Amino acid sequence: MSKTNSGAGGDASDPGLSISAVERDTGLSKDTLRVWERRYGFPSPGRDPLGERVYPPDQVDRLRLIRRLMDAGRRPGKIVGLPLEALRALAEQGPAPASAAAAAGREHAELARFMELTKAHQVEDLRGALSEAALRMGLDRFVAELVAPLNRLVGEAWASGDFQVFEEHLYTEAMQGVLRTAIGSIPSSAASRPRVLLTTFPAEPHGLGLLMAEAVLALEGCRCSSLGVQTPIRDIALAAAAQRADVVALSFSAGSNARGAIEGLAELRGRLPAPIELWAGGGCVALRRRAPAGVRVVGDLAAIGAEVARWRDQAGPESRGATNSVSTPV
Repeated sequence: MSKTNSGAGGDASDPGLSISAVERDTGLSKDTLRVWERRYGFPSPGRDPLGERVYPPDQVDRLRLIRRLMDAGRRPGKIVGLPLEALRALAEQGPAPASAAAAAGREHAELARFMELTKAHQVEDLRGALSEAALRMGLDRFVAELVAPLNRLVGEAWASGDFQVFEEHLYTEAMQGVLRTAIGSIPSSAASRPRVLLTTFPAEPHGLGLLMAEAVLALEGCRCSSLGVQTPIRDIALAAAAQRADVVALSFSAGSNARGAIEGLAELRGRLPAPIELWAGGGCVALRRRAPAGVRVVGDLAAIGAEVARWRDQAGPESRGATNSVSTPV
């Protein structure tokens, strides 16, 4: 049995379990353990002489307790970061007041149905139901009230092992198709401003957050150009010049490498002309704590409208040649 060689989670003399052994012991998949490590900072395994993860006994005990709480209906996003004492207190309370599906149903009557369609691999039905909801609700409400909470549920289901990787991909492709169609239906003008270039850094493969931001920006009357995901920093700067962008907007998921995000933003800020604003949004909490100089952190989708209004106020009357917002349904 390997020994830990760091102080993470226990005495270095205690034996530790490999990631495969933890998977067998707790029923939590290797992917789940790695995602939690990036997203929540727990578990925090040590490393053996070969650089492989080694989990101290106290962390394995805590993972077992987390798994029991999940089986009782607790959501991983609510419990993984809790200390052991808080986890034990929850365990003493017994089962959660409602299962994850029931809680989802309370948040939005349709969320559970979309989850079920994804789990049943009924992709066409899922896409059709999402499109119908977008038409009925209008794109602004669809993004804020359905897409955002549904993304969280899918992410939690994947992190807890309830969704397979391919099922998360099925959902993502269906949702991206619906959002792209909806965005394409919004009237736009070459005179619309600000001109916003959207993308992600090379290490960020997740594009749903980017599309959600694009939808909100388009509804605010911005002229949007998207490079998709994983664009090299040098190419982002070149594209910003070619597109005569007023704003470069980047999306970061909760699992983004904080140091890489901060260093990348600092480099990109140095490559962009001063008049071009650099916006960063998404779930990377570290950006809100210490964003590089010259970067505006947009806390959530609801804050985009205020940022657009601020930019227009600073740019003056010439920025208001087009309608500032679009409220018509998709």
